[in-house]
Amino acid sequence: MLSVLGTPLQVTDYAALTARCHALARESRPVAVEFANTHLVTLRRHSPPFRELTSATDLFIPDGIPLVWCMNRAGAGLNDRVYGPEFMRRFITASPGPFSHYLLGGSAECGAKLRDAARSWNAGVQIAGSFHGISGNDGILEGAAEREVIEELNRLSPDFIWVGLGTPKQQAWIHRNKPLLRRGVVLSVGYAFDVNASTKPDAPPWMQRRGLTWLFRLTSEPGRLAGRYLLYNSLFLAYLIWDSVRGRAGAKSAENPPRP
Repeated sequence: MLSVLGTPLQVTDYAALTARCHALARESRPVAVEFANTHLVTLRRHSPPFRELTSATDLFIPDGIPLVWCMNRAGAGLNDRVYGPEFMRRFITASPGPFSHYLLGGSAECGAKLRDAARSWNAGVQIAGSFHGISGNDGILEGAAEREVIEELNRLSPDFIWVGLGTPKQQAWIHRNKPLLRRGVVLSVGYAFDVNASTKPDAPPWMQRRGLTWLFRLTSEPGRLAGRYLLYNSLFLAYLIWDSVRGRAGAKSAENPPRP
């Protein structure tokens, strides 16, 4: 692992993470996997409450190209990020029955399109169940769903639970409910639901390779994202500079991450 702004990131790729998740699905405990971009690692550095929300995460995956750049400065040797939407497509393609999946998040329309997409990637995919409804900013599902979803998850016992509530809702849901789950690999993927359901566009490959996915999303949803990107992109750079001044630039071994 290598630490960027205090978040311990796995040195991995699509194939290695696929194999690891298949192995983790055989364990009799829940495991939480977070696809981390610059917004998330900056928020963890900047906000102690959010850092506590993500304390339930077992594996942080480098989802953002700038994180890969930082890790490679420390010798990671990564050729690419592990992008949540792309990983979801590849992983479901590589995970037919008897592996099973549960989809948590998005609208009913998004959920229906996502299930159709999953079957187009892999005709043998097993979607054990799904929930597509309203969640508060605290990640609490509306009404009786908060209890019913956990009961359903423990009854169905899916191998992989895909959570696409968006940040910080999905982290809050996982933090609160992971101790209630009997087993399963919980994958926090957010935007992957909308991208793979084609309810929102994704950045073209050339922008993704240059670390400009954030710019594409900003131009697509300026009203919702302008403030977030202005603040957290600036903070990300500021923290990197601060760590550089203190001799902690780029990524370091996660055994001794920098203090927030």
